[in-house]
Amino acid sequence: MAIKCFEDIVAWQKAQDLAVVIYKDFKNNFDWDFRSQICRASVSVSNNIAEGFDRGTKPEFKRFLYIALASNSEVRSMLYLALRLNYINEITFKDILLQSEEIAKILNGLIKSLTPRT
Repeated sequence: MAIKCFEDIVAWQKAQDLAVVIYKDFKNNFDWDFRSQICRASVSVSNNIAEGFDRGTKPEFKRFLYIALASNSEVRSMLYLALRLNYINEITFKDILLQSEEIAKILNGLIKSLTPRT
């Protein structure tokens, strides 16, 4: 079955879930700059998937998937910092990290599927 809208993309669905978790887990964080950055990065993942899909071409979609992948990496990097700064505990860190790693795998698979075979 062909994907008809970005809402059907599993990576988009999981990225939305990730953003919700990030917003909930950091909503009471007193470090406004940190909270803002990790929230913006988490939202950027699903937004770039959506925007790229609706560009309507494989090269544009692929380009935006790479941007989504980079935003997802930014979230992961910030998670490590959040743990070191004691903004989150080890369990929360591991749970969110697993979500992010799963999204990265799906995005890499999508990118690979859009890459012409030689």
